[in-house]
Amino acid sequence: MTNLELKALIRKIDDEFSKRFIALDPEGYFIIYVDRQANLICAKHYTNIINEKGLALDPQTGEVIPVKGKVERPVNTFYSARTAKELCIKIFEEVESPLVTKLDHAAYLGREFHRAEMALITGEEYIQD
Repeated sequence: MTNLELKALIRKIDDEFSKRFIALDPEGYFIIYVDRQANLICAKHYTNIINEKGLALDPQTGEVIPVKGKVERPVNTFYSARTAKELCIKIFEEVESPLVTKLDHAAYLGREFHRAEMALITGEEYIQD
């Protein structure tokens, strides 16, 4: 199998796993992006409330937070780091009160931080999954 074929296979597997249901973390969610000018991986943490249907609600308005489209909400906490490992240490080891309470959420963030780091290194576009 060539590197190109392996990359396509890995992408196909990853895409399939991205379709599965994951319960939302009651402590909130992160928007992750790459700041190329500063050479940083950035993560904005937002709080939410999870309703009985499993939907994320804005704690201030009680409105459902849409999955797509632009949403104007205040950032709870902003993190940035040079590497995925550095960002994980800041979020998981240096905070007094955990911002992540679900193991699948923590694993997802680690994968996304790694993808963002690779995009920063290679110059490829990073789009959060």
